[in-house]
Amino acid sequence: MKTDAEEQVAEKDAPLQDDIRLLGRLLGDTILEQEGEAIFGLVEAIRRSSIQFQQGNSVADREELESILNKLSTEQAVLVLRAYSYFLQLANIAEDQHHLRRNRFHEIAGSLPRPGTMSHALTKAKHEGVTAEQLDHFFKTALVSPVLTAHPTEVRRKSTMRREMSIAELLEKRERVDWTKKETDLIDKALRREVLTIWQTDILRRTKLQISDEIQNGLSYYDQTFFAELPRFYVDLEEELEQQQLNPKPVEIPSFLRMGSWVGGDRDGNPFVTADVLRQTLRRQNAYALNFYLEETHQLGSELSISTNIVEMSPDLLALADKSPDHSPHRQGEPYRRAISGIYARLVATLTEFGSAAPARPPLGLAHAYANADEYLADLDVIHASLMEHESQLIAEGRLKRLRRAVRCFGFHLATLDLRQNSDVHARSIAELLSAVDQDIQYENLAEAERVALLTSELRSGRPLLRPYWTYSEETSSEIEILRLVTMAHQQYGEDAIMTAIISNTQSVSDLLELAVLLKQVGLVSPEGQSKINIVPLFETIEDLRNCIGIMDELLSIPEYRRLVDTRGGVQEVMLGYSDSNKDGGFVTSGWELYKAETALIELFERHGVGLRLFHGRGGTVGRGGGPSYEAVLAQPKGAVQGQIRVTEQGETISFKYSKPELGRRNLESLAAATFEASLLGDDRKPIPSHYIETMDALSEEAFKAYRNLVYETEGFEDYFWDSTVINEIATLNIGSRPASRKKTRRVQDLRAIPWVFSWAQCRLMLPGWYGFGTSVKNWLETHPDKGLTILRDMYVNWPFFHTQLSNMDMVLAKSNIAIASRYADLVPDVKLREAIFGRIKAEWQSSIDALLSIADHDQLLQENPLLDRSIHNRYAYLDPLNHIQVELLKLSRSNADNPRLLRGIHIAINGIAAGLRNSG
Repeated sequence: MKTDAEEQVAEKDAPLQDDIRLLGRLLGDTILEQEGEAIFGLVEAIRRSSIQFQQGNSVADREELESILNKLSTEQAVLVLRAYSYFLQLANIAEDQHHLRRNRFHEIAGSLPRPGTMSHALTKAKHEGVTAEQLDHFFKTALVSPVLTAHPTEVRRKSTMRREMSIAELLEKRERVDWTKKETDLIDKALRREVLTIWQTDILRRTKLQISDEIQNGLSYYDQTFFAELPRFYVDLEEELEQQQLNPKPVEIPSFLRMGSWVGGDRDGNPFVTADVLRQTLRRQNAYALNFYLEETHQLGSELSISTNIVEMSPDLLALADKSPDHSPHRQGEPYRRAISGIYARLVATLTEFGSAAPARPPLGLAHAYANADEYLADLDVIHASLMEHESQLIAEGRLKRLRRAVRCFGFHLATLDLRQNSDVHARSIAELLSAVDQDIQYENLAEAERVALLTSELRSGRPLLRPYWTYSEETSSEIEILRLVTMAHQQYGEDAIMTAIISNTQSVSDLLELAVLLKQVGLVSPEGQSKINIVPLFETIEDLRNCIGIMDELLSIPEYRRLVDTRGGVQEVMLGYSDSNKDGGFVTSGWELYKAETALIELFERHGVGLRLFHGRGGTVGRGGGPSYEAVLAQPKGAVQGQIRVTEQGETISFKYSKPELGRRNLESLAAATFEASLLGDDRKPIPSHYIETMDALSEEAFKAYRNLVYETEGFEDYFWDSTVINEIATLNIGSRPASRKKTRRVQDLRAIPWVFSWAQCRLMLPGWYGFGTSVKNWLETHPDKGLTILRDMYVNWPFFHTQLSNMDMVLAKSNIAIASRYADLVPDVKLREAIFGRIKAEWQSSIDALLSIADHDQLLQENPLLDRSIHNRYAYLDPLNHIQVELLKLSRSNADNPRLLRGIHIAINGIAAGLRNSG
């Protein structure tokens, strides 16, 4: 018999279960119609048997399920994989819709603002006595920037995702209105049509993604979410400020929440990102923004049919109308429409001047192009001012207000594009430039102090290092051409088009000075010490994080470099890499070294009188710094946010977060709300107790030893990894333009962090998200038998950092399955190696779970998150068969490498498992 609480949960989840049953039935009907009774019966038999095994967990149930799965032919296996993969994707749609449904329910019920909303943050600000002056300063100086990257773990095709969005819209439509039976039948028919289309669509890409595809994929989220939701975010925020009377008068909030991108500018390890690609990226972003403005301007013209016979208009508006090429007698009494026709004509001229094709809807005459987005905005402001002056405020606050905000958000550049390159490339380029002007300089042989001295003298010097007729290497020529493009981008699209150059693998002061000298050669850094671009170090490995304080201290003490910082508003951005630090040192040590680096950077920058902006290079999964963004920001050390934060959005998390407008809005707002709260609230937070620090140091040291011993010091581990995971098969998936490894080796050091984490997720171990924790806690308790557990529990309750780390680990461990992982371990042909390594992994897995439950004082994983717990357990019946079939196909494929059908099946399984786990990369 269910308890009252369980009854309430069941009632809340009933609409979700109804949607899942509906979509499952439609998929089943489609399989029956398309593939016949035999395949449909097979899919159903596996489903029933898997559910029975999940519920009973008996040996007999497992053997029955395995008996069915082991008898599948390759053709049958592929069809079953497709069925279960699509079901999990449909279940994801239903879950997302249910989250939105519950949010609407709370709003309709008048519930208190929920954490992660600006309404909640502003309510807390009012309660804590935050003044209007403090709010004004925050909004004027804040920067919150989600940065979309092309780092690939998204295995779904855009074709499939578009169908999924249509299904989501139909589900929402189905429940929002009391439809007649005939109307409901029409919606259900449309749903069946979408499911059928998905079934008949190739689930896999046949060709590898090109950078042009990645650019287009990134742009598509503007149509889906950003164009609509970012302007609405500001409209709602301004209204909330007014309603809560936190400002003495209505104000227009500066556009502090802005989009960033790496797609087309990230050259680190991607030889396909060239100057031509960068040029194409900038042009396509510009065209996307301008075409959006053209459509919105046209729609605005159709709305503003206001007549001079009824309403007065400002002289500026009338003058703007008189400049228009629109001389139609039908609109002589409608100056707003004539003014907008002129604006539209200028936008068309701007689009064509930038080199893009003219829109299908031609202007009513010729006009001069806009020099920049500010000129376009100024014309819109004329319309706004006239409406406000003449009793038309309500009209001004409709489409026009959102369009004006969009222009302030997106300009003519759409998103700020970062450049990124490896420090080794900069060093080789500098060496070549110096050798060309003085062959006695052997830069690569200089000690670090000599490099710093030479580079600072070059920053002071007025001489150019570039020789006009010199033939440079292809690599150096490419770097110089790309940097020259930044100046062009600033002139054409505005300085917001490219504001940052990131140096990956930063390990020394000279790494930053090298880029500064390169920028000087193309005019982005002047001899007087002015910089037109932010120079940003990226500290990635554990060693780099530990060394970053000394590097930044020395760097900010160099007058030539400090002048560059001062010309960038006195703010130095520092990027911290979560992915590589985790691959290098494990989850516990990575998280702790990042936290310590932030804390030390805060103190260092305060001493130097320089503002700190942190750029968090987080991935989707916990093994790469993932987890809920709101909690992650609030768990930062005090002073780490300072009103400014940038965060990467990578892989499949982009589509999960931003493919649907309402979900996208929630994720954007939660990041903004967290930044607001971390910057303005909680000034009374107590310093972290010293024994917390000492405890984390001890835990980290032991976890680091355990992780490094397994991954880097155990003989044969690399063979175990390559044999027991789908890393080889992932490398052949068409999910990105970059290679899986930095070098053509099997070494873990050379493997990119993304396929490293993705591989462990596929075999349901999620090892990068927990390994070493159990050992560290065990050793701590052994050396502190009296109060050890009490201290850890106190840290869990009272320290947001520690609580967030364990909560993320909780989620990862809940998604793991050691029984399934053992089947992947069986793929390792060396029995002795397999038993030795998997035995250690299994013991650490159990030890980590035991430690986590003990510290949290929980009886089971995800005890604090029953919604996620139910979601994960409901998926097991569909996930587990995918893993089982994948293992069997791997066995066959590795003994029959020339069979493309086997590899296709494995790839489909990868797709389905990723869908079932969601944040897997």
